[in-house]
Amino acid sequence: MSLIDISLPLKNPVLQFSLILFIILFAPALLNRLKIPTLISFIIAGAVIGPHGFNLMLRDSSIILFGTVGVLYIMFLAGLEIDVEDFRKNSRNSILFGLYTFLISIVLGILVGKFILVFSWPSSILIGSIFASHTLIVYPIVSKLGISKNKAVNIAIGGTIITDILALLVLAVVVGMTSGELMTGFWIRIVIGVTIFSLVVLLLFPMIARWFFKRFDDSVQQYLFVLALVFLGGFLAEAAGVEAIIGAFLSGLALNRLIPRTSPLMNRVKFVGNALFIPFFLIGVGMLIDIRAFFKDYETIKVAAVITIAATAAKYLSAWITQKLFGFSLDQRRLIFGLISAHAALALATVLIGFNIITGYTLKGDPVRLLDESVLNGTILFILITCTLATVVGQKGAQNIALADTIEEVAESGTQVTEERILIPMKNISTVDELVDLSVTVKSHKALNGIYALHVADNTMADDVAEKYAGKLLEKAAVAASSTDCELNPLIRYDSDVVNGIACVIREQKITDLILGLHHKSSLKDGLLGSSLGNILGRCNITTFIYKPVQPLATIRRTILVIPSCAENEIGFVLWMQKLTNIISNTGSKLVVYATKQTITHLKEVYSITMSNAEIRVFKDWDDFLIVSREIKNDDNLIVVMSRKNHLSYHSKMAKMPIYLSRYFQKNSFILIYPVQVITEDDTCEDTPVQTIKKTFLKFDVFSNFFEKIHRKTKSEFKKQP
Repeated sequence: MSLIDISLPLKNPVLQFSLILFIILFAPALLNRLKIPTLISFIIAGAVIGPHGFNLMLRDSSIILFGTVGVLYIMFLAGLEIDVEDFRKNSRNSILFGLYTFLISIVLGILVGKFILVFSWPSSILIGSIFASHTLIVYPIVSKLGISKNKAVNIAIGGTIITDILALLVLAVVVGMTSGELMTGFWIRIVIGVTIFSLVVLLLFPMIARWFFKRFDDSVQQYLFVLALVFLGGFLAEAAGVEAIIGAFLSGLALNRLIPRTSPLMNRVKFVGNALFIPFFLIGVGMLIDIRAFFKDYETIKVAAVITIAATAAKYLSAWITQKLFGFSLDQRRLIFGLISAHAALALATVLIGFNIITGYTLKGDPVRLLDESVLNGTILFILITCTLATVVGQKGAQNIALADTIEEVAESGTQVTEERILIPMKNISTVDELVDLSVTVKSHKALNGIYALHVADNTMADDVAEKYAGKLLEKAAVAASSTDCELNPLIRYDSDVVNGIACVIREQKITDLILGLHHKSSLKDGLLGSSLGNILGRCNITTFIYKPVQPLATIRRTILVIPSCAENEIGFVLWMQKLTNIISNTGSKLVVYATKQTITHLKEVYSITMSNAEIRVFKDWDDFLIVSREIKNDDNLIVVMSRKNHLSYHSKMAKMPIYLSRYFQKNSFILIYPVQVITEDDTCEDTPVQTIKKTFLKFDVFSNFFEKIHRKTKSEFKKQP
């Protein structure tokens, strides 16, 4: 123990990291009792342990490194979780919002700096730049509450990119003016650099990521690959002449479609960021705070008070204008204000750059800085106050919006709420991850029900052998589900007949959806789904998905949906359509619909939101099904809505679907959907004695015609009975 250095500030890296982890663990719990938001508790904790507090730790290179990762992570998550389609639709609104937010803030900042604080014009312009920029410190709250796709959030995030880029350009111009480097070449470098950087990130990154995800399924490799792309994007942004956070946001935007919100990879990205990197960033910000410096002279307090009040007023005015202009609610205005009123990373970078620029010297030989020490200390207090205010106001608005969304969902569903139970029969261990991935993708996000994984073991096998193999299957399924925060219920059934085992579990567990899997090297005629498929569909009248994964769902570009005529008249149409909506929403793929004019009209009327961005193509006859094979691409996922025989939407060409799929769609993932349909005598879940005898005799071609005649005659005699 005598060899361990425990002097302050701590220098032992193990002890330093341990202290940080305990702060991340306990600071929110302790300060939440005082109604202090979690994000602010980290900043306060950083001030307490920092060099200006109890001096337990210095803000050394490790804190700066993790803090840089944290602020990049916040911007990356913002780009990753944003609704791309809404972002495109609202791009004009975002640009407009960003422009007037920037103008209001920078004009007010320049006026305050010049006429109230009596700074020089370059210094006043830098103050305006600090006003204009902001950090999305409230975004982790938005992400946690699941409202990242709200229109107000999309506009605020889009506007953030505009304001931050313009603020950084202003900073670069001021620095160039003071150093004498502001020439034509400066603007040419900026324009060319930003253009090349944007094209590389938005076009090349998705191509590289899709290639990687299709070939590497290891979770650790995928996470490290994503992290590497984020920091590469940040570096390219800096090389182009803008801040790294712009590169992190565009990297998130580029990977948006490839990392669905229900995927295990998204869960890992959010978990690591919220558990480590983002708290490190906030603690690092807190370490800058020196309470004693605020009271050393009146000028520091004056600067802090003036810039805090003026900057907050500018951001509030922008949020108020946005509310009136776009018809937002009071809570949406609060949320926008919370997102745009916190100043941290860029404000700190700007004031430090201004502080380090020396414009001359006094008669005593002291340096004259572009921004003096009072501005530096005042800005740090300004960061603390604005982060606190933004978190309190933004959190209130976000919570109210999340609550209203939940109430609206319950009201819309009304009495039709049913407990969603998804069953995945498992036989091949190589398809477990893909089947669980699909079940999580089709699952309603806020449903209270779970996912059931079933292995039907042959009761003729030795118990220890069957249990060992079943254990491996179900354990892998449980791990895959837990990585997405979903609960999985493992089930083992002993039965000599697999179909009977599945059917019994469906009745016992009240299953609503069934997912059956095919290995990528199998065809519909092989294994479980060949000879047994008809029996399963005949005995189990629930929404059934037959899935053959060729590539991960996250790498799908388009979802090709083929709907037979009259499918909208089936009783299960609404059920499978809801699952399809979940697939499109969670994967972000482009929907292409092949259907009749009547079906298309119904879809546009009832599912206008889902169909708004879809490509619609009239599909008249199943004889033309091969047209789809000529237009499908490698990264497309084919979904075909099928029908049991003798039902409204049944077509005789459906019997040839196994041949079509194995011959023309070998390189594509596909899903066959069998909807819930009206139960007839021939497809009840439990066979009547007559049906049992019929199915037995129909196995022999010799007796088939004879039995059909006897059955028709017997049936007509029964109808005559009173």
